[in-house]
Amino acid sequence: MSKTANPATRRTILLGAALLTGLPLLATPKRAVAAGVPQAAAKYQTMPKGAFQCSTCTYYVPGASATAAGTCKVVAGAILPTGWCQLYAKKPA
Repeated sequence: MSKTANPATRRTILLGAALLTGLPLLATPKRAVAAGVPQAAAKYQTMPKGAFQCSTCTYYVPGASATAAGTCKVVAGAILPTGWCQLYAKKPA
């Protein structure tokens, strides 16, 4: 029995499967809410990025006071109103 070259290695198959299962989470914020994207994956930081900060993001849910940590509809954990992440989406006017 001769071995033939197979370009689809186990590594590429597993990588492809992982990417395909993760894409719906990135594309659909409602699905991401259930999963709670980790702060590291969203590249969350506690400082704003220029004029962009969590308090002006459509996904931000304020805390008890203006300076208290709130939550996010997409990112897991406590979120500062002055924070920022790469999933930032400005609130509509």
